[in-house]
Amino acid sequence: MGDRPASIYREQPSQPYTRKAQNKRDNYVAGAPAPRVTQYEMGARNKEFEQDVVLISEEDCSIRSEALESGRVAANSFLSKEFNMEEDYKLKIRPYPHHILRYHPLAGIAQADRYYEGMRKPFGRPIGRAAIVDEGDVVFKVSIDSENVQEARKALERTNHKMPVTCRVKLADS
Repeated sequence: MGDRPASIYREQPSQPYTRKAQNKRDNYVAGAPAPRVTQYEMGARNKEFEQDVVLISEEDCSIRSEALESGRVAANSFLSKEFNMEEDYKLKIRPYPHHILRYHPLAGIAQADRYYEGMRKPFGRPIGRAAIVDEGDVVFKVSIDSENVQEARKALERTNHKMPVTCRVKLADS
């Protein structure tokens, strides 16, 4: 089964579901999948840069870990091609996907509503992770020297296309 559309999980949950089982006796989520993001910081981690360019969410939303990973790949591949060295920039993903997404498949036959009367909000099984982001939160941050700000903007514009909500790219306040 493939991933479900991100629009299903785009809204923020009323209460985040973040608990995962530490051992078999816990009554928490068993089998919660790991986030798909492989790295949260890329490039020169310890180097100081002059400018920060950020991607800011314009809505309250949940961003799946798959979307964060595809945005990271898009930005990092553009920056690594542009600079030929990973010592010229630092790319960081700010939110962490704590929220566990659940899915309860419904019967797809005629008169299925009889089977699911009383199961309007079923629990479901864990299928993924999402980061809960508020309006104005920084999703991605690129630290770079001031002469390379345009390249960082282009990289974050590519990342913006991977996000499930509208975001904007701007220079961070120093």
